[in-house]
Amino acid sequence: MTTKTHVKYRQQDVDGISVFYREAGDPRKPKLLLLHGFPSASHQYARLIEELKDDFHVVAPDHPGSGHSDTPDRPYTFDFLADTVEKFLRAIDFTGFTMYVFDFGAPVGFRVATKHPEWVKGLIVQNGNAYEDGLSDVAWGFIRNRDPETARGMLALEYTKWGYLEGTRDPEAVSPDTWTLDQHYLDLRQQPQIDLFLDYHSNVAQYPRWQAYLRDHRPPTLITWGKGDPFFLEPGARAYLRDLPDARLHLLDTGHFALEEDLAVIAALIRDFIPAE
Repeated sequence: MTTKTHVKYRQQDVDGISVFYREAGDPRKPKLLLLHGFPSASHQYARLIEELKDDFHVVAPDHPGSGHSDTPDRPYTFDFLADTVEKFLRAIDFTGFTMYVFDFGAPVGFRVATKHPEWVKGLIVQNGNAYEDGLSDVAWGFIRNRDPETARGMLALEYTKWGYLEGTRDPEAVSPDTWTLDQHYLDLRQQPQIDLFLDYHSNVAQYPRWQAYLRDHRPPTLITWGKGDPFFLEPGARAYLRDLPDARLHLLDTGHFALEEDLAVIAALIRDFIPAE
C-alpha cells in the first residue's frame, strides 16, 4: 500500500507573529524552501507543491503582511521579512535546503543565504533578480519612487492582472483566480506592500553583496526564467552566469509568473536538479 502525501497548513509563532506555512512531504527527503513574491503568498506554489510533494520535503511560508500570516502594525522592510523568515526556519528546524526564490522572495532569500550560507545546499532562481542587468524601465520606476501614493497606485487590479499576463505566450492559459486572489489580499493589506515598494531600493544596494556570496560559495544553481517578464529582463538571468558559470540556465517562453504556463517543465527541471537522498 502506498501512503498518500498530504499538504499541511500550519502556523508558527515568530516573536509574536503568527507565520502561516504550507508543508508537505517526507522529512527524510531533500528539503525544498519556496519563497513567494509580490503580490502573492504561498498559494502561488500550491500546484508546484502538489507536483513535488512525493519527492521532497517542501515548506512554503507566507511573509508577514501577506497571505494568512499576521500583519503587525509596524514599518515593513525586506530586512524585517528576512529576519522573520530566518527565525521561522530556526523555529521549525528547517535548514539544509534548496531554496526556490521568485520576485520579492529573492531579496528575502539572499539575505538569509548571505547570513547562513551553511543552510543553503542549492538555489533555484525563477525571475528573482540580483543584478542591475535585469532591471527593466518599469522596475527602475518603482525602485526610484519615494511617493507612497504612487506606490499605492501599483496595487490596483489592472496592474496585478497585467503582471500575470504580460509576456505570456497564451494569456488564456493563466487562470483569473491568480490575480483575483492576490488582489483580495492586496485590498485587505495595502500598507505592508506600499512600505516594501518604497524599500525596494535597499535590495539594489545589496546586489554586490549577494553576488559576492554567489562567487564565494558557488551553490549549485538552477535558473528558470520567463523571458517575457516585464519587470526582470532576460539579461538578469544570464548575469548569474558571471558568478555561477556552472549554473543551469533555462529561458522559458512565458512571463513573470512562469509557473502558470510552465509548471510541468519547471517541476521536471527541479527533479533533475536536486539529487535524491
